[in-house]
Amino acid sequence: MRLTISHQTTYTYEAPQSYGLERIRLFPLTGATQTVVNWNVSLTGASKEAEYDDHHGNRIWLAKIDKDQTSLMIACQGTVEVAPGSGVSSPKPGRIPLWHFQRPTALTQPGAGTRALLKALGSDFDNDIARLHALSDVIHKRIAYKADETGPKTTAEEALKAGAGVCQDHAQVFVTAARTLGFPARYVSGYLMMDDRIDQNATHAWAEAFVDGLGWLGFDVSNEICPDERYVRIATGCDYRDAAPVTGMRMGEGSESMMVAIQVQQQ
Repeated sequence: MRLTISHQTTYTYEAPQSYGLERIRLFPLTGATQTVVNWNVSLTGASKEAEYDDHHGNRIWLAKIDKDQTSLMIACQGTVEVAPGSGVSSPKPGRIPLWHFQRPTALTQPGAGTRALLKALGSDFDNDIARLHALSDVIHKRIAYKADETGPKTTAEEALKAGAGVCQDHAQVFVTAARTLGFPARYVSGYLMMDDRIDQNATHAWAEAFVDGLGWLGFDVSNEICPDERYVRIATGCDYRDAAPVTGMRMGEGSESMMVAIQVQQQ
């Protein structure tokens, strides 16, 4: 399936900024499940200072906000060919040892909420795949999809306590619980073509667990499916912070607001 994507993020600052630096992870890469036909990223109100691939293999731009700017726009547009599959993004571990994806991070530290979740999950399963699908199902039931209940700094335990969140929270809780069960697990950010709309409110997120003999198997807890040809991968990491589309810092007075416009459709 060939998907066309348009993504524009605009930051507006209450006062001119003296300095700012953004880390941009908005570059789908050609791999086992997708081929990038074309992709373009442009900046308004900032300039690219560096470009590199991080240890997860994510392509990154470092962009410096132009002095005294009151706005910044990051615009992406392109076409990606996505292969049909069964949710397996790669049969191989990748460039990072699997043990790296078994250790907790600040956002995926297990606690009482994770232990209660796994107790509800039980242990009577025929194989690892069945156990992971059941885990996705129990998370979907425990955490209702609800916007504005959580944020970028929300941990898996906090999302479980709140009982509500978005795809970011579903993915981080899955990663936390899967690691507690002994699976290497990672967070994935990207785009999803919805069946009932072209305009999207935000980028999407899902999780992957490494299953011996199979590879990295994806789980979109929010939609209760394994990723298919409607999904475009942008970045992966141990948690949201490693794979967030844009992160950064700024020096200047006043608050900031953000507006996102995304369209994903079949060509």
